[in-house]
Amino acid sequence: MAAMAVALRGLGGRFRWRTQAVVGGVRGAARAGQRDYDLLVVGGGSGGLACAKEGTRWGLGGTCVNVGCIPKKLMHQAALLGGLIQDAPNYGWEVAQPVPHDWRKMAEAVQNHVKSLNWGHRVQLQDRKVKYFNIKASFVDEHTVCGVAKGGKEILLSADHIIIATGGRPRYPTHIEGALEYGITSDDIFWLKESPGKTWHPTDVALECAGFLTGIGLDTTIMMRSIPLRGFDQQMSSMVIEHMASHGTRFLRGCAPSRVRRLPVGQLQVTWEDRTTGKEDTGTFDTVLWAIGRVPDTRSLNLEKAGVDTSPDTQKILVDSREATSVPHIYAVGDVVEGRPELTPTAIMAGRLLVQRLFGGSSDLMDYDNVPTTVFTPLEYGCVGLSEEEAVARHGQEHVEVYHAHYKPLEFTVAGRDASQCYVKMVCLREPPQLVLGLHFLGPNAGEVTQGFALGIK
Repeated sequence: MAAMAVALRGLGGRFRWRTQAVVGGVRGAARAGQRDYDLLVVGGGSGGLACAKEGTRWGLGGTCVNVGCIPKKLMHQAALLGGLIQDAPNYGWEVAQPVPHDWRKMAEAVQNHVKSLNWGHRVQLQDRKVKYFNIKASFVDEHTVCGVAKGGKEILLSADHIIIATGGRPRYPTHIEGALEYGITSDDIFWLKESPGKTWHPTDVALECAGFLTGIGLDTTIMMRSIPLRGFDQQMSSMVIEHMASHGTRFLRGCAPSRVRRLPVGQLQVTWEDRTTGKEDTGTFDTVLWAIGRVPDTRSLNLEKAGVDTSPDTQKILVDSREATSVPHIYAVGDVVEGRPELTPTAIMAGRLLVQRLFGGSSDLMDYDNVPTTVFTPLEYGCVGLSEEEAVARHGQEHVEVYHAHYKPLEFTVAGRDASQCYVKMVCLREPPQLVLGLHFLGPNAGEVTQGFALGIK
């Protein structure tokens, strides 16, 4: 993980860089009563970068830039283009079908773009006089962090205020035989130089990856143990699954994997159990992609040495409405925080507001209610506010009214596309003036559509 140190503007517009001392042979330790920096940010993802810029194992950018939103959306776009190529003859374009897809070319282009973003972040930090350390950081005490560089060299950094923004890492199902040895995660799929081929996904969390893999012509199977897209509106989630199934993604329902082993021919054999019948079955695949959620990157931080409390269940950091941890001058933002949406824009805004409160005289707090989000499945699902289930649980069935409609996008007409899953619904309070509690949209460009509705609902 990265650490970034910021010296903020003092009187007269000058930067107050503080002299570092050498103590016990480790460079960077501060003299008693004096600290190196005003602000130290541990973590180089969206939240951490926002904190560092506002105040003044991948490259910079964290999950979103390197293994999340950016490469995912670009590969999703590659799959959408494949669908448009199939539509093209209906619009007069003479395109020989089928059109092959070159994974290597796509992956190289996506990876080059990600690397350009990494470099751009480094340049921006330099322009804003932010000192960037590419180190593995852990706490020594509540004001001091020890960083270890790739060569093993250690440095001590101290600061008046410390912000933790280390994000998360993919979870492996270590209880499944062969999972760690033969499987990859969503972090890996975007950096494969060769096509993953026939791919098996053990959970519906992998819907976005499975969607674009199917879209570029790969054989893709998803195993579902229970309900799809837990936490989202279940009617909308079911329609997402229906659309994917009708467009080539294979679903195994009510099944749980038990082991993975490599066959002599090099392929992977997955064994699973049907929870309904109790019978075992197997399948052969080129790639096993684990996408079963993420865990906070906190275990190596030595948070106990700083006195920072975490949730015993999730190991995420506990904070208050000001993003402050159990130690008043240590804060946390982003995916590493308990009870916060795991969304890049919220981490960015939370980081900016936090630094403005610390150094800009602001009192504005982050508002985590009605944050819009989009699931980039082949037919995109965007939503803001409460699901129908949440609205009923909170207000009671008799107090909830749902307005809904199917629709057909104009671009589907000439191409003869199936629009049976294009759908929008609005969850409201029944009593006038019928306050809108949630908006759910399934169809092309759902992210852009949802943004507009989110402003109105907010």
